[in-house]
Amino acid sequence: MDRDFINRFAADWIEAWNAHDLERILSHYSDDFEMSSPVIPYFTNEPTGILRGKSAVGAYWGKALLLMPELKFELITVLAGVNSAVLYYKGVRGRFSAEVFYFGPDGKVIRANAHYS
Repeated sequence: MDRDFINRFAADWIEAWNAHDLERILSHYSDDFEMSSPVIPYFTNEPTGILRGKSAVGAYWGKALLLMPELKFELITVLAGVNSAVLYYKGVRGRFSAEVFYFGPDGKVIRANAHYS
């Protein structure tokens, strides 16, 4: 992955979350992307922890933003891979978080996996 692209993606992604701007957050993703997170079962009726598509993930994230008005992310570092990147950051309640993003040819995220301390 191009390092400049990854750094711009990371900065905008963090800013979008900190602004609680759901449309801006979702603009980073393809329409049919897949999201996995161990937190998904707590906010949805999906026990697998995997959601597919902007509609499903947008509803999940919208609910999370409403329930956590204090949500703020602090980027620690960005790791670049082959068509992927990892954002390591402080998340909710200061917990360490890492998200792995897989990008399609158009630069949109096609799959993301969240990990929490």
